[in-house]
Amino acid sequence: MAVAIGPVPAISHDAMLVFLVQIGVLLIVATALGRLAARLNLPAVVGELAAGILVGPSLLGTVAPTVSERLLPRDAEQMHLLGAVAQLGVLLLVGITGAHIDLGLLRRRRVAIAWVSVGSVLLPLALGIGLGFLLPASVMGGNGHRPVFALFIGVAVAVSALPVIAKTLLDMKLMHRNVGQVIIGAAAVSDILGWLLLSIVSATATVGFRAGVVAESVGYLLLVLAATVFLARPLVGRVMRTVQRSANGSDLGIAAVVVLLVLAAAGTHALKMEPMLGAFLCGTLIGSLGAESRRFLELARPFVMGVLAPLFLATAGLQVDLTALQRPAVLGAALITLLVAVGAKLAGGYLGARMGRLAHDEALAIGAGLNARGVVEIVLASVGLNIGVLNSASYTIVVLVAVVTSVMAPPILRRTVGRMAQTSGELEREREYAAQPVAS
Repeated sequence: MAVAIGPVPAISHDAMLVFLVQIGVLLIVATALGRLAARLNLPAVVGELAAGILVGPSLLGTVAPTVSERLLPRDAEQMHLLGAVAQLGVLLLVGITGAHIDLGLLRRRRVAIAWVSVGSVLLPLALGIGLGFLLPASVMGGNGHRPVFALFIGVAVAVSALPVIAKTLLDMKLMHRNVGQVIIGAAAVSDILGWLLLSIVSATATVGFRAGVVAESVGYLLLVLAATVFLARPLVGRVMRTVQRSANGSDLGIAAVVVLLVLAAAGTHALKMEPMLGAFLCGTLIGSLGAESRRFLELARPFVMGVLAPLFLATAGLQVDLTALQRPAVLGAALITLLVAVGAKLAGGYLGARMGRLAHDEALAIGAGLNARGVVEIVLASVGLNIGVLNSASYTIVVLVAVVTSVMAPPILRRTVGRMAQTSGELEREREYAAQPVAS
């Protein structure tokens, strides 16, 4: 029997006004602080995230609570409007991140990358899980069963941020160096494993950590990976070839890649996994099809990086409450987590590189480069908060790790690589990079 559905009530005048003002204010502050960070040779993500921290409870909510209440009313539906736009931004951002992965590079440098990946992922993951069991219960979210919380902390410690690392290497003109290629390859593996593990955490957060749930999550992951290789790859390839033959290719191409990313995200979300995993895998597929397909993502990139990504980062910053660090237990947990995150990734990357028979300076540079967690860590933190594994205190801790490690990585990398002489092969590759523009 058909059910008559009446007209959907329009959004109220006041709600729309608040929504528009929120977007305007956050974009103004995020853009200004992002440019300021770039002038200070810091990742733009630091300034864009700081925009939300300044407008949120850490500063504006403390200094001018009335203004903060008008701009960020405690109304779930109102904040969901802003969150929906931010969610679209993060899906497209993750898709663009996936397109950075060079599958050919992973194959060519597979031995060194394999050792670096094992060291830089497994050691931090193990130490992070151990840390998760030791952190006080006061930093656990409402749905945070201790094993699930510990696994989430392990994932947060283990990941690297491919977009931040790629941009850092490009800005420092290190993409042509052997060490730069190993860093990018290991960061790609770290990202892939991070999204896969996050899906397991998300699936187990609602029902607890049980062998059956983990087995089901792993089964879904294998299904998604198989579907990506055998079904999605030829389908995406056919769509992109059709778009490339179109007379209005650019406009249609941008629409096509956005639709593919969103539908891929919907597919993994339907399987009760993170939508970001689908967007990431789809972005990797699009990037692997060649320069023509990547071009459509690059055409969408300015709007994503200039509008949607800063809006997402500013929205993520709204959840940070630095006043929580006034509590000794939270401050202690933050310092210990930061120490473990930096030390584990540096040691893991260094040991993996040495096992791969790389030199001491190369190993140090790899450990330093992989320490940057940036956007990926912030996305993980947002997911952890949304599914209830983290609370505001632990969310603040994880975001601080993302910011501090992203700031630390470039100067250490610059210092270590500066001591390494270029090989003839690297000089040849540098000439190739200079002759062909490289997307950042």
